[in-house]
Order: sequence, then C-alpha cells, then structure tokens
Amino acid sequence: MKLRDVGPDDLALWERLRCDPVMNTELGGPQPREEIPGKLAEDVAAVNTDASWIVVVESDDGEAMGSVCIWRHDDDAPFSEIGWGVLPEFQGQGVGKRSVAALLERARADGRWGTIHAFPAITNAPSNGICRSLGFTLIGQEAFDFRGTTLHCNHWQIDPAEDLDPLP
Repeated sequence: MKLRDVGPDDLALWERLRCDPVMNTELGGPQPREEIPGKLAEDVAAVNTDASWIVVVESDDGEAMGSVCIWRHDDDAPFSEIGWGVLPEFQGQGVGKRSVAALLERARADGRWGTIHAFPAITNAPSNGICRSLGFTLIGQEAFDFRGTTLHCNHWQIDPAEDLDPLP
C-alpha cells in the first residue's frame, strides 16, 4: 500500500467515494455527481497550497482503494480533523487502519496539526474500531449538520506526538 497526493486525474475515484449510496450511508447519502469535479478541484488546490493533506490510498500495483485526509477547521475554536473512505471491495482488509496510521505518523513527524479529531458515525463500527485500535481517545457523542443531514457521531481525538501507537 502507498499514499500519494490527490490529483486532477482522480475524478473517477472521487465520484465513487462521494456518489455511491453504500459509501455514503453514514454521511447523509450520495452527493450529486455534478458537484464532484468542483470538489476535486478544491481538494487538489488545498493539497497544492499545503492547506490540507488529501491522499489517495493505492495498492502496490497502483489501484486506487480509497482516500484519507487531514484538514483544519478555522471556526471559533480551530481544530484539525481526519477522515477516510475505503472502496467497498477493499473494506475489511486493514486498508483503512493502515492508511490512517500512515497519515497520522506523517502528522507526528510534521508536528503542525496538533490534536486531531475524528467523527465517525455512532453506527460505523469499522471506523470506530480504527480509532480505538490506533489509540484515539473517545471524547463523547455529538450531533451536527452535514450537507443538510443531522449526523450522530462519536467524537474521538488523538495527539500524534503523544498518543500514536506504533504502526500496525
């Protein structure tokens, strides 16, 4: 498995990750396909300016398996967040856990993200399992609006410099 920055040629992957009803069950449903080229362009620009880390997770033979990203919220109380998605045919194989661990290790080495938060749906057992197994601390549960849907999530956090378990 390897990680590489998202690029303009990743439209098919972005469409699968954001438009597939199964992939987006916990996120209020699929996004409209016509919005994805603009979202990809925003994500590529964020990577190019180093505002976010948005990486494609690839198999050793170059097949895209998903993505993982860290970005900054600059609201009233700024914080960093991590999120990930693994295509259905690669789920249950440790891809999510290994890719999240790798990006957290990169964050530890870089040192700029501070404490990183994750918000998997309460009912998303695999993503909550990733948080638990990598050393995140469960803060509690939260409900918030995301694209017009109220999401009920577990709130996890980790400080890569202090809390990150060794890579699996």
